[in-house]
Amino acid sequence: MVERIKGSDEKRHGSKEGLESRLNRHPHLKARMEGLLDIIDNAGDDIDKASAAEQRVIEELRRMGNEALHCWGESQERKKAEQLEHSDTEVIKKVKKNSTGTRASGK
Repeated sequence: MVERIKGSDEKRHGSKEGLESRLNRHPHLKARMEGLLDIIDNAGDDIDKASAAEQRVIEELRRMGNEALHCWGESQERKKAEQLEHSDTEVIKKVKKNSTGTRASGK
């Protein structure tokens, strides 16, 4: 099963870039992964029951999922902005207006 996952990873990314180098590009996700491994290793020596370990794993996976989606969203936003800036079409950027409103008439 490990070989199947490894093969599909190479197809997605087109290279044999290691997990560690990929995680180094995403420090928040790396920290979450290390937190998950700490739970598995019971690094704090404070988990006595499977139900407590399960709850901590679930919480950590939720946080990791949130971080992953946040990173994905930022990446997509950056890619789309770069594509628009390099395209031939004219793009109007939203900027804060400096106007304080319409001047009152003297009538």
